[in-house]
Amino acid sequence: MTTPSTSPSPVLLCYCSCPDAASAQAIAAALVDERLAACVSRLPGMHSTYRWQGALTTDSEELLLIKTTTACLGALTTRLLQLHPYELPELIAVPVQYGHDAYLDWVRANTAGQARRVT
Repeated sequence: MTTPSTSPSPVLLCYCSCPDAASAQAIAAALVDERLAACVSRLPGMHSTYRWQGALTTDSEELLLIKTTTACLGALTTRLLQLHPYELPELIAVPVQYGHDAYLDWVRANTAGQARRVT
């Protein structure tokens, strides 16, 4: 469980905020269906405070936790930008340095960077 991730396609945990449950579900379903992510967890009830176009703003949002690989990040970013309703969507990718080996292998096997695509 504490083995460093040193595979050719490291696993990433990506964060993305969405304005509502409908857009979060649509993005999650598309990313998993297209094998750009192995799993997307949705966390409702998040409140974000930020400055946008000169004004202080607070919104309720839903946070996506996207499990993917570095091999998929470029295509995932492109697709997320196509689907997301925000003008400037949040997408932050954090490398997974440690994790349960079997789970990390599952993420790799269920993304387009490693798995065969079913047509």
